[in-house]
Amino acid sequence: MSGQVRDRQIHRLDRVVIRFAGDSGDGMQLTGEQFTSETAAFGNDLSTLPDFPAEIRAPAGTPAGVSGFQLHFSDHDILTPGDAPNMLVAMNPAALKSNLKDLPTGADLVVNTDAFTSANLKKAGYSSDPLTDGTLDGYRVHRVPLSSMTIDAVNALESSTGTVNKKEAERAKNMFALGLMSWLYQRPTDGVVAFLEKKFAKRPEIAAANIAALRAGYNYGETTETFAVVYEVAPARMKPGRYRRVSGNLALSYGLIAAAELTGLPLFLGSYPITPASDILHELSRHKRFGIRTFQAEDEIAGVGAALGASFGGSLGVTTTSGPGLALKTETIGLAVTLELPLLVVDIQRGGPSTGLPTKTEQADLSMAVHGRNGEAPLPVIAPRSPADCFDAAIEAARLATKYRTPVILLSDGYLANGSEPWLLPDRADLPDLRVTFTTGPNHTGDNGPEFWPYLRDNETLARPWAVPGTPGLEHRIGGLEKADGSGGISYDPANHDRMVRLRQAKIDGIARDIPALDVDDPSGQARVLVLGWGSTYGPIAAACRRVRAKGLQVAHAHLRHLFPFPENTGDVVRAYDRILVPEMNLGQLRAMIRAEFLVDAIGYNQVRGLPFKAAELAGVLEDVIK
Repeated sequence: MSGQVRDRQIHRLDRVVIRFAGDSGDGMQLTGEQFTSETAAFGNDLSTLPDFPAEIRAPAGTPAGVSGFQLHFSDHDILTPGDAPNMLVAMNPAALKSNLKDLPTGADLVVNTDAFTSANLKKAGYSSDPLTDGTLDGYRVHRVPLSSMTIDAVNALESSTGTVNKKEAERAKNMFALGLMSWLYQRPTDGVVAFLEKKFAKRPEIAAANIAALRAGYNYGETTETFAVVYEVAPARMKPGRYRRVSGNLALSYGLIAAAELTGLPLFLGSYPITPASDILHELSRHKRFGIRTFQAEDEIAGVGAALGASFGGSLGVTTTSGPGLALKTETIGLAVTLELPLLVVDIQRGGPSTGLPTKTEQADLSMAVHGRNGEAPLPVIAPRSPADCFDAAIEAARLATKYRTPVILLSDGYLANGSEPWLLPDRADLPDLRVTFTTGPNHTGDNGPEFWPYLRDNETLARPWAVPGTPGLEHRIGGLEKADGSGGISYDPANHDRMVRLRQAKIDGIARDIPALDVDDPSGQARVLVLGWGSTYGPIAAACRRVRAKGLQVAHAHLRHLFPFPENTGDVVRAYDRILVPEMNLGQLRAMIRAEFLVDAIGYNQVRGLPFKAAELAGVLEDVIK
């Protein structure tokens, strides 16, 4: 649909994908976040994909140093940040070089012409100027001198707060770009102005410069002939309620805070900063009023050791990390298994091995989470499927940890951690009651009368009692040596060791009875192909299934939250279909588990590119499998 306003044609769209790209110092993440906030305030559904350089100080002006932010917003429910941008804003030649391959023919392209100097073209690897050599002939190119127009706007500012130098003025070009995009897509800017005034409250001249650039960009859109149309995306129809935008790490942080409230336990986070998990430490450190205590340890081992010590002391112990840190924490996690104490281990997965790709996403820690400890050391593993779902996954992890007295590994990833979407705030009454009861007295009668046995188990859960240190009469031995069944003394008896190993395994196996059945989305009930996924692949898989069904083909989709143990009906589900497709951002770790556990010939579709799957790509694979 289209209309007319101020001599401009209005194109009404149902969805748009925008990507901002530039050097790390160009403020692309800030620009994208603020455009996202505008869009959320407007009422669109949205999904984002920030993209950072893997190096801390990648060479400026080179493709390795390009930072990007992609936003998909719509007037209906969406599941992914979009396969390809409809609009690319390129702040320099390197940004154009890195992102042009993703831009479909006919898409809009805004380029900062001031940055296309011979020196910058050389840094980006161009032998000729793409603005003049025909490289961009297939696109609607909008040449905008962003840098110089920003400087002019800031220089024209009559400010009582002081002036800024040319370098500081030029750095506000990201706000000029934001203002232009806000005009082009009819976004409100009042929230951005308020944000800038708050962010730069101690330097009001910087705030004034950025606001001037924002307004100049908006006004440029109003007055230039470069854009013949503006675009309108109506608010989405969403379930009634109060919403806010959250990233996965923010939702996970709130989930941990809620879990502490629901269990009635003080929360202790022992953590060492690591990309992309550090934001959880930063966020939780702001909430001391809720009884949250955060400890930035000297290394990963100290972080998990402190968290386990907090659990022993009667707190909800949490440690956060990424793949390399999970490897370092392994021995202490094994200690938590044998001590049978609750411990939440949050792994925000990233590209590996070793340091790998710290800022890129991957799902390759599943095998390590399930099997990566010495000895027989089983523990539950769960994974959220979207940024907002990280809240519920954190609460579920706390439920299992406290009820079954076990460490739990929660597997998020960089895509979920940094991506964002609208989150419907839950009603407190709808959250589960997780209140914990500590042992307060003897639980066994021995030869010398009543005494405390730390490994006397609950008949239903096989969990051992949780006794707070210092409680009179409940003194007991801890440590990594094998415990005697019941009494908890050190035991080297072979039969006792065999029994304790089997009891710990049976306790974790029993969790399968206490988790929801695996749900299958099979609208027609006629599908013969099942797509089985886990974690952040949910959005691309679900979107691909929508596309395939729209073509009249039948496909079913099931998505695992509980990866160990599997839900009780998992075997029945996978055996009910002729073919099983398992898309993963690894080389087939869930596929191997499904094959081994249920003896079905699952097919893998695997990529480790540091990026999430594209829905169109998966839809093509699905069609091939179905046909």
